Amino acid sequence: MPAKERAGCLIVGPALAALLLATHLPQNLVWRILLAFGAVPALAVFQMRRQLAETPRFLLARGQHDDFHAAGHSVLETTPRDRQASVASASSPPRDMAFAEGFRQLLSRSDLCIRLIGASAAWFVMDFAYYGNTVSSPAVLAAISPNDSLFWHVIMQLTVFVIAAVPGYFVAAWLMDRLGRKTIQNLGFLMMAIAFGLMAVIPGVEKVVGLFLIIYGVSYFFTEFGPNSTTFIYPAELFPVDVRTTGHGIASAAGKIGGFAGVFLFPVFMSKGGLHLAEGVAALVSLAGLAVTIFMLPETKGLSLEALSTPPVSWPPQGGHDTERLAP
Repeated sequence: MPAKERAGCLIVGPALAALLLATHLPQNLVWRILLAFGAVPALAVFQMRRQLAETPRFLLARGQHDDFHAAGHSVLETTPRDRQASVASASSPPRDMAFAEGFRQLLSRSDLCIRLIGASAAWFVMDFAYYGNTVSSPAVLAAISPNDSLFWHVIMQLTVFVIAAVPGYFVAAWLMDRLGRKTIQNLGFLMMAIAFGLMAVIPGVEKVVGLFLIIYGVSYFFTEFGPNSTTFIYPAELFPVDVRTTGHGIASAAGKIGGFAGVFLFPVFMSKGGLHLAEGVAALVSLAGLAVTIFMLPETKGLSLEALSTPPVSWPPQGGHDTERLAP
């Protein structure tokens, strides 16, 4: 989903929650209405995806050469090496690949296997920290203002999103091709770990409302200007076209498992050790995401998908952006 649509959802959710709470409807009805409303953007995306045209690379991999040439002239810029790859692909008969076969192909190449583990682990820990904090944000904000109502906690959450999180989306979109995916993801995980760590180790930080909200806002800015943007993009660039959906699907599924674990465990951490334990765990998993990105994922900035799909010639990588040094 493009940054502006995702940013819009980030605002609309809390805004709708605040509006429903202001009507004094029972809270056990409010959350059901919010859950049902979540189907609206999902159905819109489903309808939009049905109308999307296939990419030239997919058409070529499927052997639809006429459609490929019609679409490719205006979309796909090729180098001599890319054209060789296109000719090789064109000579192969089109076929569907089952998930199990695609998974075996990903595991058969060490560079793709490392990328799959790296992309999946990064998405897992990002969703663990992000959704753990976001879904439990009313409880987190209740720690700094226990006497305020749920309505005001939702308003505070909306304010943090508008001031800190939404700008992070747009900064990420603006700098994605300038700084690169790996740089932005590393920076995001590092700053998330620092922000969560400060909330965990500063004694009584929840009692200093201004300081807490600044740190909390910084964590959200660098989540969006960081792995909450790059984890969607990375898996679409790391794998060859015939196994791209398999790799992306596995990484995405790992993220959803991480989100479930974070949402389930964050309230447990809050009840056992308060805000400090919950944010301390978030800091540790953010550091894990930083390590995974550094050691397991290549920089994809400025590289064609054909170049990224080429098996590495040398190991370990020595730096740079040429195709001989892409693993990981």
